[in-house]
Amino acid sequence: MRILLAIRCFFAILFHGALSDALLSALGIARRPDAAPVSAPAAPAPAARPTSDGALQVLAILQRDSRLIDFIMEDISGYADDQIGAAVRSLHDQAKESLTRYIKLQPVIDSVEGTFTRSGPIDPAAVKFIGNVPANTPTGGVLRHKGWKAAKVDLPALSARQDVTVLAPAEIEIE
Repeated sequence: MRILLAIRCFFAILFHGALSDALLSALGIARRPDAAPVSAPAAPAPAARPTSDGALQVLAILQRDSRLIDFIMEDISGYADDQIGAAVRSLHDQAKESLTRYIKLQPVIDSVEGTFTRSGPIDPAAVKFIGNVPANTPTGGVLRHKGWKAAKVDLPALSARQDVTVLAPAEIEIE
């Protein structure tokens, strides 16, 4: 019986890192009051999806709702400017609606473009100085673009089986 008990203890420590309450009792050992009982090992956490999955998901949404990728990948050199403008108008409205449905955007600097703006204590990655920039960090300048940042992202959950690299499935019509 001692050999069997020793083998059970060996495997308990090998696979669980500690002895169970039953094994401690069989050995005649009491667990310290501050020690937590051994429980079954926790199920492994689901594998974290790469950050690029969210970017690909947004691109897929823009393709689904406004055909953005189709427009960008199209050779538009043969079309007249007014034809391109008409296509862009509907694409713009549909893409804007999709984007605002899933992402709340706000300006990095909420000020009037074209006016003098102080940069203040803003994250250096959030402001890009352009033009005749001095060697030391400037305190302000003329705001040319407010910038954008995501205040909230609320993308639909991806299924574990979903291949995020497929931005738009191929379409085959059956006649």
